[in-house]
Amino acid sequence: MSLVAHLTELRSRIAKALFFLLLATAVSFWWYEHGLGDFIRAPYCDLPVDLRFTQGSEQECGLLITDVLGGVFIRLKVAFLAGAVLSSPFWLYQLWAFITPGLKRNEKRYGVAFVAVSSSLFALGAALAYLSLSAGLELLLGLAGSGVVVALTAQDYIGFALSLLIAFGVSFEVPLIAVALNLVGVLSYAVLRQSRRWIFFLTIVFAAFVTPTQDPFTMLAMAGPMIVLFELAIQVARFVDRRRAKRDALEHFHGLSDDAASPLDAQPSPLEDTVDSSRSATRG
Repeated sequence: MSLVAHLTELRSRIAKALFFLLLATAVSFWWYEHGLGDFIRAPYCDLPVDLRFTQGSEQECGLLITDVLGGVFIRLKVAFLAGAVLSSPFWLYQLWAFITPGLKRNEKRYGVAFVAVSSSLFALGAALAYLSLSAGLELLLGLAGSGVVVALTAQDYIGFALSLLIAFGVSFEVPLIAVALNLVGVLSYAVLRQSRRWIFFLTIVFAAFVTPTQDPFTMLAMAGPMIVLFELAIQVARFVDRRRAKRDALEHFHGLSDDAASPLDAQPSPLEDTVDSSRSATRG
């Protein structure tokens, strides 16, 4: 394909991806009043009564809006992020359909596995963040002490909750990068094994800076699973390097430099010998 044809196809793929994103955002905008908003507010509403704003009775909880357009922007933000998640299979397919003609068979296989694993890790991180959100809020808001009325605005709470979900989801992708670098031969198992202690230490430091709550509970909730995922990535690198070493040993070419030619016999075998050997094998 020419450059113009590539650009035309890219424009078509982007247009289709945006269409599915806008459609899913519209559905999420309607869904906000039919369960999505309650789902986001649930960690806040599960807090003790003295740590949240109540409306009329203790069973009801609410968030404050301090400006006219605050509710619109909050609903649009939640609807857009939810729409991006709901439409991810469609826009990921458009991206995959654009790049897959230029990939080899093994690269396509690795690409499908990478997208599936990365999506699963992001969902796992976001789910863990949602489960730990209520405990983190209770710890942080409880530090205010008695005699303090806690009334969070909708902008602050929902922005905080969404940033926590995204931070956990993206953080769970980091160990996958180590596996990808090992698969392409950039990062070896030996390096990962020697750097294991530093990796675990930097993971804790990374979690301390990335978590919006800055409390030890949420930090450990992020750092613990990341350490487990990094250890799993190290073991995957160990398996890949062992398999690569066995394959290189069978090929007998591992001692050659990249510029040296492989010691292959370029002389064709005689046609008559090949025919005779195949006939004798058939008769036998």
